[in-house]
Amino acid sequence: MAAEDLNAEAWLTYGRRQLARAYVPPVPERLEWTPWPGVGPGAEILGDITGKRVLDIGSGAGHHAVHLARTHGALVTAVERSPTQARRATSTHAGTPGVRFVQGDVVDHLRDAEPYDAAYAINSLAFTDPHRCLPVLRDGLRPGAPLVLSLLHTDLHGRGPSTALAPREEMIRLRDDPPLPTRMWVLAPQLWEDLLTEYGFRVEAVDLLRSGDETNPVVQQLIRARRLPGQPPRVSSRPRTARPPVPHAAIGVGAILLSGQAVLLGRHRRGTLELPGGTVEAGESLEETVTRELAEETGLIARTDDVTLLGTLVDHVGDVVRVTVGALVTAWEGRPATQPDESVGDWAWYPLDQLPDGLFVCSAQILTAWRPDLPIDHTPAHFSPYAGRTACATTPMPDPLAKEPHDGRHRHS
Repeated sequence: MAAEDLNAEAWLTYGRRQLARAYVPPVPERLEWTPWPGVGPGAEILGDITGKRVLDIGSGAGHHAVHLARTHGALVTAVERSPTQARRATSTHAGTPGVRFVQGDVVDHLRDAEPYDAAYAINSLAFTDPHRCLPVLRDGLRPGAPLVLSLLHTDLHGRGPSTALAPREEMIRLRDDPPLPTRMWVLAPQLWEDLLTEYGFRVEAVDLLRSGDETNPVVQQLIRARRLPGQPPRVSSRPRTARPPVPHAAIGVGAILLSGQAVLLGRHRRGTLELPGGTVEAGESLEETVTRELAEETGLIARTDDVTLLGTLVDHVGDVVRVTVGALVTAWEGRPATQPDESVGDWAWYPLDQLPDGLFVCSAQILTAWRPDLPIDHTPAHFSPYAGRTACATTPMPDPLAKEPHDGRHRHS
């Protein structure tokens, strides 16, 4: 069964069970983004929504929508796919001023609705394929409109988010009833940010929220984004053109630095571990990009002559092609350290036979292109080695600390 169909069945059963119990969650005194009252911000992160049209995605029993209408004067459309969940909402809150309940798929709803002034989803968007819902969300919001998402980050078993764009099994738990299996997109914050950016949003903040109980491993991520201007909120049609598309390219580099049998990795502010590297700037050679990014991110100084380009990795996220060039840096000066205003820091040497979980997918692809024997899982990418560089993938690397060079540079020969 497809992931979204399985999820629909699970929420149908969940709503049926709650109807049988006649359980109605109370309307909260503040908008709660997590299961833990009082944790995190309230409705203020949506901005001033008085008299504004607000979309509640996956509204469940409708209590959040009712709160926004009663307390903040919003005009809320609460869209819920599950018929039983929608019945719970309408049986209790039908006729509430400022709230309109819609039973149906939010993607179908947005295709015909007027653009909204704000939208939010509390623990609901992860049950829908991001590539299906994010494009219509972009078109269904006015330019500059906020989009706030509460999403699972770490589950009850302590499993953190995935760096692969694929759903995984999670359970909906209800007291005294068997758990309901679902397939959720539990994605790392950086991957959510990449997806939102790809589909026309600017991510303004990502907060990781915890219950306060040290024995509870669950972590929620709260993502605040905004629909970028520059596109009409909805285009009904577009004429064909005989002109070719405007040329465009996005290319980056990732650098492998070795100390003995350990590789240099830094931690991104979103949580992933990655090699030094970044985007190629206009007018730079690939070797110049490596040395510049290395200096900017780690403080290490290398010469372009010390950079060996390994080959090109071609990957894609949705319809966007990603091109990354792996490189090996064989000599440098200095010690790696966190640099001001950089998004990656906490640089450390990780043994190749004890690599950590949570590698950034581009870094994982570079490392396995260089050393196919490394036990790293990641989405596939096509690797084209540069002429004369295929041997570097399997050649053992000597310990550069065994013999220090006379010029004070850390060398790897």
